[in-house]
Amino acid sequence: MTTKDSTGVVPLHDVPELMQSENGAGAEGPSYRRREGIMGKIFAESPTPPSAGDLITGSVITVEKASVFVDLPPFGTGIIFGREFINARDIIKKIVPGDVITAKVAHPGNEEGYIELSLKEARQALLWSDAETAIRDKTIFELPIKEANKGGLILEWQGIAGFLPASQLKSEHYPRVPDGDKDKIFEELKKLVGARLHVSIITATPKEGKLIFSEKQSVEQDKGKLVEKYTIGDILEGEVTGIVDFGVFVKIEDGLEGLVHISEIDWALVEDPRKLHRVGETVRVKVIEIKDGKVSLSLKALKENPWVAAANKYKKIRRR
Repeated sequence: MTTKDSTGVVPLHDVPELMQSENGAGAEGPSYRRREGIMGKIFAESPTPPSAGDLITGSVITVEKASVFVDLPPFGTGIIFGREFINARDIIKKIVPGDVITAKVAHPGNEEGYIELSLKEARQALLWSDAETAIRDKTIFELPIKEANKGGLILEWQGIAGFLPASQLKSEHYPRVPDGDKDKIFEELKKLVGARLHVSIITATPKEGKLIFSEKQSVEQDKGKLVEKYTIGDILEGEVTGIVDFGVFVKIEDGLEGLVHISEIDWALVEDPRKLHRVGETVRVKVIEIKDGKVSLSLKALKENPWVAAANKYKKIRRR
């Protein structure tokens, strides 16, 4: 039998008996199953409470001297305080009540019932997410060069320092120095400090705080279109833009250079390309290969082959 206490409330232990009497078929009756189904649906549709490390978005309620309160419906109120407030002071200065912000959950519920938040960590997480998106979309950024070292250049993106290796510079910025002297390479790279280059992110490693940039990717699309205009066998006129141990770089047109490998400079053995050509010199070259957006050129292909000439001369002598 179901009883009530002096307040008229049914004791918890009598609930099953009450439900049985109301349903006429016990706790598993139609009414019970209907209520259970409704409750299950409510729980299923309820948003999952945030956990430590999650990013969460809410509206700023108030900004105080040492804390920021954020409305996070339906979970409650978030707070940025203590060390997290100090770390994010530069960001908090720009925040006013009503602003919608994204923060990282540091603690899902402290003793006062607030959800502790980290604004600085959230900003970093969003930045690294943006970096990954930039890699995927091959986004081009115009960024200033901050510093130089013997391996490349240091630049900054969204407050994160990144590295642009010398090997990822496009040809007009690549330091071409005799014998690959590192000190001379460094001197050439220092000339680019302060300049703004068009670069793209090619590697992002959040755990190490590492960003790697490339200047080459920014010109790949345009370069591909330029290369399409040429075919093997074309004879062109260009300007020598660089001389290295392994050959000569020749500018065919703005934005496009080709390489004359040392073996394609002359029919005779060439030990030092610098003794035969100089930067700024105008030369005629022949296109001998186009592969992966790169153009290979030849100087010797436009010169008489001495071996063929010698063979022809020998044939004439024998005919006599």
